[in-house]
Amino acid sequence: MDKNSEMDKSIIQGLFQQGLMGVEVDTKYGGTGASFFTSVLVIEELAKVDASVAVLCDIQNTLINKLIGKHGTEEQQATYLTQLTSEKVGSFCLSEAGAGSDSFALKTRADKNGDYYVINGSKLWISNAEYAGLFLVMANADPAMGYKGITCFLVDRDTEGLHIGKPENKMGLRASSTCPLTFENVKVPETNILGQVGHGYKYAIGGLNEGRIGIAAQMLGVAQGCFDYTIPYIKERVQFGKRIFDFQSLQHQVAHVATQLEAARLLTYNSARLVEAGRPFIKEASMAKYYASEIAGLVTSKCIDWMGGVGYTKNYPVEKFFRDAKIGKQTFFLHFIFCFIGLCRCLPCYVCSLLYYCT
Repeated sequence: MDKNSEMDKSIIQGLFQQGLMGVEVDTKYGGTGASFFTSVLVIEELAKVDASVAVLCDIQNTLINKLIGKHGTEEQQATYLTQLTSEKVGSFCLSEAGAGSDSFALKTRADKNGDYYVINGSKLWISNAEYAGLFLVMANADPAMGYKGITCFLVDRDTEGLHIGKPENKMGLRASSTCPLTFENVKVPETNILGQVGHGYKYAIGGLNEGRIGIAAQMLGVAQGCFDYTIPYIKERVQFGKRIFDFQSLQHQVAHVATQLEAARLLTYNSARLVEAGRPFIKEASMAKYYASEIAGLVTSKCIDWMGGVGYTKNYPVEKFFRDAKIGKQTFFLHFIFCFIGLCRCLPCYVCSLLYYCT
């Protein structure tokens, strides 16, 4: 899948068959009815094998299903959650050319016309777009209100005027489709507004806050999967008459990395626990996402070092883990901006120039 930049359809089907695309969705809609913590565990375990598959599952559970479950009407939940747990992949459409880390500077508009809205604009970096059947689209229904006009619309794939562009040729997560979208006079019924008009920015903030824990789980899984693959190799590889693993300097490095992995795991699990307990979690989620992303890059790089020349080849999966780990610092705000946003949760509000996104 990595070589061809394409997700195997049987993998997607398998995720649905195993109940992994509706982990927290109520059983009456075909979901598993499990917990947010369970979603985190699923994402971590999938990422140990293939981060692209983990991304697909993460977006479906922590963003799409979660938002519809929280803010959707009974009719919307009955219609879409049933599909999302059985056959339909969802996609979250927020980023644009001029609205990356500054997501709420988006220019996509939704103009009201009778009992429907007409959406015009474009989106970039949209995950799952190539095989998604449902798009949660953020568009401004009242530009005069600024970001407080942003509204979330449920847009079906076959809606006239919705065009899905060519997937990006990425460094990592190559089997996860990332495409541009164009909206040309896309008519969406008023009944397909998710939640309230003008509350889209609140839904996006809430979704991304919990989504950061999903990203942390992805990065933790990538790092752990790479580590788990490498250790058996260095326990078998013999140089200078003994196993590489038996050199004390390498043992010190392995112990240090194992400790970092456990720290990232505890940060991730703790933030998920806080979500389930209904307690404030944004600071902890930010810390988990930040630290797990840092550790994923460090651990996968170390594993390549430990494996020597073969670690640099595509005959072994460690170089793929390394490429997949890089996305952790690019997702949900650029890393250096994100660090500041997370830090502002620990400081008085007047320190933070991004305060208006929190209100």
